[in-house]
Amino acid sequence: MTTNSSAKASNAPVVPHRPHFSSVDEVLAKLGEQGYLADRATATTVYLADHLGKPLLVEGPAGVGKTELAKAINGAIDADIVRLQCYEGLDEARALYEWNYKKQLLRIQQGNATAAASGETWEDASDDIFGEEFLLSRPLLTAIRRTDPTVLLIDEIDKSDVEVEGLLLEILSDFQVTIPEMGTIHADRRPFVLLTSNATRELSEALKRRCLYLHLDYPGPERERDIIISRVPDVAPALAEQIVRTARALRAMELKKSPSIAETIDWAQTLLALGINTLDEEAVKTTLGVVLKHASDAAKAAGELKLN
Repeated sequence: MTTNSSAKASNAPVVPHRPHFSSVDEVLAKLGEQGYLADRATATTVYLADHLGKPLLVEGPAGVGKTELAKAINGAIDADIVRLQCYEGLDEARALYEWNYKKQLLRIQQGNATAAASGETWEDASDDIFGEEFLLSRPLLTAIRRTDPTVLLIDEIDKSDVEVEGLLLEILSDFQVTIPEMGTIHADRRPFVLLTSNATRELSEALKRRCLYLHLDYPGPERERDIIISRVPDVAPALAEQIVRTARALRAMELKKSPSIAETIDWAQTLLALGINTLDEEAVKTTLGVVLKHASDAAKAAGELKLN
């Protein structure tokens, strides 16, 4: 795959772009309808990424709602989401495309048999084994080829090897994929591309240049309380405040894994299921496993919160 050719970039056709949002206020409203309570800075960045047709890189600690933002955008624009989950060792065959080698081998065997029986040459008796019939599309190529509204979520890009970033440059610049055996495949319609990163490693400047940037952190106490209430409508506001206050205290500790927003929502649902209306010491001790998933974290929290 060719990723960074200036000649290709200059000759690349303009991929049609159809923005989905008409204003920042519409972004706020539609994300809210999906249960995602965004602040105005987040909504403004989403609007600009959509209006300009630029990929959006969302960076921040684990559990602050980066992936949920992609899902909310997907619901807001009534699109289909194509997700590439990144991990160490991810390669082109898993991210972009690969060939169906078993099917190619079968075609070669059939071609050889036909040529032997008829006296034809291999070229006369066989079809091209590098055609559409043998191509296995992976998330990046799938998103480029879709004609319906699509959100391409490239999740936790920082967990992949740096070489994966090279695979993305052509896609993020020109919305096209070059397959040496078939040529260049251009998108008929730009997907909304959102990349997430937990900032475990520095991303390349070439990747960052192609994206708009948004940093997400844990929300303030009032917004997190509102998020919990919106996701768990039956929870009492006073209990939601207690959950937020305790979660913020836990996040202030040096833990292996701080409670995510999704886990505070789970905590609210857990307390409701148990019929607990007040998050007292006994309730925290009983349900701490909902938000802390390491024994050392639980022990540290129990000591600092004096739960023993």
